[in-house]
Amino acid sequence: MTYVIPVIFIIVFGFAVFKKVKIYDEFTNGVKEAVNFTVSLIPCLAAIFMMCAVFEKSGLSDRLTQLLSPVFGALGIPRELTKLVLIKPFSGSGSLAYLNEIITKYGADSYISRCACVCFGSSETVFYISAVYFAGLKVKNLALPIAIVLISTLISTIIACLLCRIM
Repeated sequence: MTYVIPVIFIIVFGFAVFKKVKIYDEFTNGVKEAVNFTVSLIPCLAAIFMMCAVFEKSGLSDRLTQLLSPVFGALGIPRELTKLVLIKPFSGSGSLAYLNEIITKYGADSYISRCACVCFGSSETVFYISAVYFAGLKVKNLALPIAIVLISTLISTIIACLLCRIM
């Protein structure tokens, strides 16, 4: 396994030499594009991080958790996972901390912890990923793709909890 990356590098390098590509020039052009892309991401990422902080510090997260717990319970998602499901699209580290709380409180082998782990592993930080992907594409209308991802995340969470209940 330690040889995989060096072998891939040698194959790519050999292919570039065979195709008579100016390797150093292409490398520096790629780095220049990466730096420009990274700089263009800064406003998007700043907005996402500020939105996460406002969501948590304003108490909106707790209120939304209380409001949606019965709805999630009716859909088969344990009420204890409501906050995890709400935080995950915004913050990976915040949802990981809450996952740790769930496992500590209910035990690693409990139904709630198993559901939490499967839900955590099968979802993504939607808003962060959207900022990164769509900033590079300069897409302005993000409502539909984000809505589709959030709905599919909810459906996968429902199915994950159902599977954890069956197994």
